[in-house]
Amino acid sequence: MFDQTANAASHMDQIYRFQRHIYDFTRKPYLLGRDKLISELVVPDGGHVLEIACGTGRNLISAARTYPKGQFYGFDVSREMLETAAASIEHSGYRHCVRLALADAVEFDGEHIFGQKQFDRIFISYALSMIPQWREILQQAIKSLAPDGSLHIVDFHHQQKMPSWFRGGLLAWLNKFSVKPRIQLKSYVEYLAEDDAMTLRFESLYNDYACYAVLTRKN
Repeated sequence: MFDQTANAASHMDQIYRFQRHIYDFTRKPYLLGRDKLISELVVPDGGHVLEIACGTGRNLISAARTYPKGQFYGFDVSREMLETAAASIEHSGYRHCVRLALADAVEFDGEHIFGQKQFDRIFISYALSMIPQWREILQQAIKSLAPDGSLHIVDFHHQQKMPSWFRGGLLAWLNKFSVKPRIQLKSYVEYLAEDDAMTLRFESLYNDYACYAVLTRKN
């Protein structure tokens, strides 16, 4: 597992060593649905919020700004991305409520990384499409939810309602960055919701361009 983690980290660092400096600006037009996800977290006062694969920290800063009484945590496998995230969080003035760590999403342990075993909200934004072991990530995320906690996911969908030329061009572009939409995501979160007796809300966004899922644990 160590070699696998090291390889994943090295691969992400290679992709984003330079891209991280322009990532937020260049991704804004097509990483759609992120702000919808953040607006629907509805973080309780004092709630603990985890972002899996936090990248540049853009979403954590937005969430901390939206929910000033929350505590926020984010980790990523890329040192390069975390360097940018740390600088952005420092500049934004939210260092007091946002903690970062270097970790692999496939085998993360919130208690080991942050001293926090469970989280009231966990979210994953356009990361499952980059990680082959995306099913394992979802399983671990559900295990890390506190009672009445919710897992929020936004990512690329199958684009079946989009023009074929657009879909083909998008998939070719995404492939350059090792991004692959998870066509089975809907059926898998349905399975997880049933298996763990959770409620599920699944939405297709922007003519199947993206999808948004919320799994909520009721206790």
